[in-house]
Amino acid sequence: MSRLWLGLLIMQLALVVHSAEPDWAEGFSVPLEGRSNPYQVDPQELDEVVRRGRIHMLNWPVEITGVVLPYHPIKKMLDERDSNPIRRLFQSLFRGISGLRSFDQVMEWLGLHEFPETEDVFPFPEGFRPEYRMGMGLIERHGAEGFTFSCASCHAADLFGTKVLGLSNRFPLANDFFVKGSAALRTVPEFGIRLFTDSTDAEVEMLTMAKDRIQHIEAKAPIQLGLDTSLAQVALSLSKRNQDAYASFNEGLARNPRHDRLRRRVADSKPAVWWTLKYKNKFLLDGSVVSGNPIFTNLLWNEIGRGTDLRELEDWLVQNTEIVRELTTAVFTSEAPSITDFFPAEHFDLESAKRGEVLFQQTCAECHGQYKKNWSLPGAENMSLAQQLKTFEVQYFQDTPISDVGTDPYRYWGMESLEQLNNLEISKKNGILIRQQTGYVPPPLNGIWARWPYMHNNSMPTLCDVLLPKAERQVTYWAGPPKNKQTDFDLDCNGYPSGAAVPSAWKQNRDYYFDTRRIGMKNIGHDVGIFVRNGRSIFSDQDRRDLIRFLQTL
Repeated sequence: MSRLWLGLLIMQLALVVHSAEPDWAEGFSVPLEGRSNPYQVDPQELDEVVRRGRIHMLNWPVEITGVVLPYHPIKKMLDERDSNPIRRLFQSLFRGISGLRSFDQVMEWLGLHEFPETEDVFPFPEGFRPEYRMGMGLIERHGAEGFTFSCASCHAADLFGTKVLGLSNRFPLANDFFVKGSAALRTVPEFGIRLFTDSTDAEVEMLTMAKDRIQHIEAKAPIQLGLDTSLAQVALSLSKRNQDAYASFNEGLARNPRHDRLRRRVADSKPAVWWTLKYKNKFLLDGSVVSGNPIFTNLLWNEIGRGTDLRELEDWLVQNTEIVRELTTAVFTSEAPSITDFFPAEHFDLESAKRGEVLFQQTCAECHGQYKKNWSLPGAENMSLAQQLKTFEVQYFQDTPISDVGTDPYRYWGMESLEQLNNLEISKKNGILIRQQTGYVPPPLNGIWARWPYMHNNSMPTLCDVLLPKAERQVTYWAGPPKNKQTDFDLDCNGYPSGAAVPSAWKQNRDYYFDTRRIGMKNIGHDVGIFVRNGRSIFSDQDRRDLIRFLQTL
C-alpha cells in the first residue's frame, strides 16, 4: 500500500510540475495582455526567482561553456607596466585597441557598463568586486577563476546615467572580441602565460582548453558599431563541425569549414529588448524561432558560438532546469523604462499626445497592438499629469504577426543558414524550431522612446525618420552614448541629435558614424502603404509631432 501511495504521489507531483510548464509549441495562443510569469511562479516566490534570474543575466550560468579565459593572468598581462613580451604580443594582436592599457579599458571598449553603486536596480552576483562590469561573467573551474560574457553584455544599457537591464546595449562588441581573441589565443603560447604571469596549473589548463575550443569557432566582425553578428557566428561555427545530431567536433572542418553564405553575406542586427518577449509566440526580430523557449534557444546559440560540446550542454540543461526557469522568468517580467522617469511630465503636451493616439489607432495599431492610457479612465482629470501619461494595459496579438513592409531584407535572409539547427538532437528534444521568414515582427511599442536608433539595423536615428518618407530620412548620422539627456538626445524627434546639435566628441570617433547607403544598413521601407499613399505622406508636421508625443508615453 505504501508503494502504491508513493507512486500516486509522484504522479500527482509530476502533473503539478507539468501544468506549470509554459506552452512553447508552434502557434500557441498568447493572452492579449502577454504572459509575464510563464511558469506561473507563486507570487510569494516570484521576487526571489526574478532576483536569481537577474544574477544569471549578469553572470553567465553555463559553467561547462567552451571558451573561458583565465581572469587573473590576462588581467595581469594587461594591467602591468613592463616590457613583458607576451603582454606586448597579446595587445598587438588586438588591432585597433592596442593602445588600451588595462583590463578595465578593454572591458569598456567592449561596451560593458559599470555596475550601479547599489543593488537597488538589480542584484550583484555572488563574489562581486567593484572592478567588474555588467556582462563580464566569471566562472570557477578546477580552482581557477575564468571570465566570459553574460547576457548583460548585449542586453544592458546606460541610459542617461541609469543602468537598465533588458535594454539593448547600443555598442556591443562581444563578437568583435571573438575575432580578435581568436587570433590572440592561437598565437600566445601556454608556456608564455605561465612564465610571465605566474599562472597556476588550473589556469594554464583553462587556457589550453580555450585554445582547443576556439578552433571550432568562427567569428565575424560587425559591419557597424551598434550591430552584432551572433547569427553569423553560430552558423559559421556550425560549418566547422560535423552535420550529425550533436554537431560533433571535426579537426579537418575546423581548418577547412563548409561553405556558408553568411561568410560573405551581411545579416547584422541590433540586440533586442527583453520586455516585449512576454507578448510573443514567435521570437527574434524576424520571428524565425517559431517553437521552443526563446531563452533556452539563446543558451544553445551562445554555446555553439563558444565552442561547447553539445552532449555536455544537453546534460547541463537537463540538470539545470531551475536556472532556465529563473532566467526565463526574469526576462519575461522585464518592464520598459518610462520616459517620465527621465524627463518631467510637464515636458509633454497631454492634448498633443491624445491627438497622437487617434493617429496611432488609424495607422499603427493594426500592426503594433493597442495601448490603454490612464487619461481615458473615469476620473482621469483628478490624476497628476505623470499618472495620466502612463499606460495601464498593453494588448498585443495572440499570434505574433510577421510583416514585410519593405525594410532591409538581409537580416531575415540570413536565417536560411540557421535552419540547420532543427537537425540537432538538442533542438528536437526541446521543441526548438527555426523557420526563415519573409519580413520582420512589428514589435510591441512599450518603451519605444528608449529604443533609438530604430529598425533591426539601426538605420533610422529618430522617430521623425521612422515617420518620414524614405526620400526625407537622414542618410548619415552620428551615434554616440546617451550620457547627457540635454545634449545627447533630441526629445522632439526622439533619438540622436543631428546637424549642429551633434556633440563634437562623437565626431572624434569614426565608429560612431552611420551611413545607410552601405549594404545591409539601408533605411528603406516602413512608409509606402502605411503613411505614404499615392506618393505623398498623409501626415503633416503637426501630425508627426503629435504621434511622437503619444509614442513617447508608451
